[in-house]
Amino acid sequence: MTPALAVLEKTFGYSSFRGDQEEIIQQVIAGGDALVLMPTGGGKSLCYQVPALVREGTGVVISPLIALMQDQVDALSAVGARAAFLNSTQSADERARVEAAYVAGELDLLYLAPERLRVPSTAELLSRGTIALFAIDEAHCVSQWGHDFRPDYLQLSVLHERWPSVPRIALTATATDRTRQEIVERLDLGSARQFVSSFDRPNIQYRIESKNSPGQQLLQLIRSEHAGDAGIVYCLSRASVEKTAEFLVEQGIVALPYHAGLDARVRAANQKRFLREDGVIMVATIAFGMGIDKPDVRFVAHLDLPKSVEGYYQETGRAGRDGLPATAWLVYGLQDVVQQRRMIDQSEGTETHRRNLSAHLNAMLALCETVECRRVQLLAYFGEESTACGNCDTCLSPPESWDGTVPAQKLLSTVVRLQRERNQRFGAGHIIDILMAKTTPRTTQHGHDAISTWGIGQDLTEQEWRGVVRQLLAQSLLAVNSDGFGTLVITDASASVLDNSRRVKMRREVARPSKAARKAAAIGTLPAEAMPLFERLREWRAAVAKQQAVPAYIVFGDATLRGIAISKPTTLAELGGISGVGEKKLENWGEALLAVVAG
Repeated sequence: MTPALAVLEKTFGYSSFRGDQEEIIQQVIAGGDALVLMPTGGGKSLCYQVPALVREGTGVVISPLIALMQDQVDALSAVGARAAFLNSTQSADERARVEAAYVAGELDLLYLAPERLRVPSTAELLSRGTIALFAIDEAHCVSQWGHDFRPDYLQLSVLHERWPSVPRIALTATATDRTRQEIVERLDLGSARQFVSSFDRPNIQYRIESKNSPGQQLLQLIRSEHAGDAGIVYCLSRASVEKTAEFLVEQGIVALPYHAGLDARVRAANQKRFLREDGVIMVATIAFGMGIDKPDVRFVAHLDLPKSVEGYYQETGRAGRDGLPATAWLVYGLQDVVQQRRMIDQSEGTETHRRNLSAHLNAMLALCETVECRRVQLLAYFGEESTACGNCDTCLSPPESWDGTVPAQKLLSTVVRLQRERNQRFGAGHIIDILMAKTTPRTTQHGHDAISTWGIGQDLTEQEWRGVVRQLLAQSLLAVNSDGFGTLVITDASASVLDNSRRVKMRREVARPSKAARKAAAIGTLPAEAMPLFERLREWRAAVAKQQAVPAYIVFGDATLRGIAISKPTTLAELGGISGVGEKKLENWGEALLAVVAG
């Protein structure tokens, strides 16, 4: 047995490595550098934790997640590893104790925020001890084109300059080729071995629906499929976060808000509750979530359109980290597209920056409007080929596509007539009113009932017309004017539709079943007879976690409890053979667990 495998079994309770883990770990143990791209829940942490325990000295982990360092250290302490952190939340005495332990060689892992490396005393401290390796977590933060850019990451190349013989491992859960190249350049990892795992998360069911009444749609999802489950709901604005959290609480659901406008103590308290209690739903802006190591998040919902596929993938990846079935659910509508286009036009920065934002949005819209498998489209964005998954909405309930050329011509013609004949621009609602011959104060005031396209669109419903507008925007056959009012204008590409040289394929608006047929995957399916024991184990875990003031997953994850509920061990030896039960946890909780099983 290799030293790495011995650590994996004894400390973490796993009998074998997954995917590229073993090769990555051996590369670092041997003193080589590595760049690791691995999906959330794929086991990235073990790729630096195991080498840190095998190599001489302390593994220094650079992480931007100050609020989560305590939980990361608690999780390592629970398996018997010696871990600590240094950050701005500590008192001078606490920092002094950690520094002394590091210099004395009494730490296996030390977590640091990147900004601490700006402080000269930090580098001096590190030089006084023995460094086993540098792990740069959330390495995509180095990319100025990414969705989580952190300027402090730009200086991390100093690690190699000052300690050239110490191996470095940079890790991220998502990165396009462009981001990966930027990581290599900025961190001076040109000679590092690159390990790119599959980005597929087969246990996540991806579903995207038209936005109708988002609050009620969300409530239906929670009540019909995820009652009592932990989940994350993402909203674009702080006001929407507050409103949605209040709505869910009024419906008797445990929900908490999280956004940058909240008092820091409230944010910290809400995050702590989400991590440490079962069945809490966090309603948040994208300020929340990076590094959240809660394995039993059963759904991630988006009530607004994400700005990029990369951000969407990162956010949905927070569901189902334990490998058990989870849902990634998104509702979006015409107003989302109009709002995002307007934000891009009004954004500060160069024209190149705005083009980059538009490219991100176009890729996200293509994912929303595809009639093909969502997963195939999602993985293709990261350069990975795949086949239809059978576990997304387009696979479970294949949408119809239709020739929308004539409706597109009707709508574009209306925009052209308003713009060229009358020098007027209006938003989607007014243009649809003209097409459907709706007499309103505005159509009457402007005499729009005299336009030649008045009433030529009564063959479609208002909802269907909104879908036409949305898909024309998605295909850049229509644009949002930069006047800040959300008015619509034609594009250079519109002419090819109007002169009939281009056909327009559209996705038909269909009513989705209230509960998509769930794939009866073997992953995590629990026999009915094991459910009572599983629930008793969860109650025991909650009590232990509360007593020790740690998140429940640090005691044991759901996957381990399921294994216990199914196998019903009667001896410590049998219990120790279950995945996720290492020596330290067996010693601490083995007898108590057997007592719960015995009932």
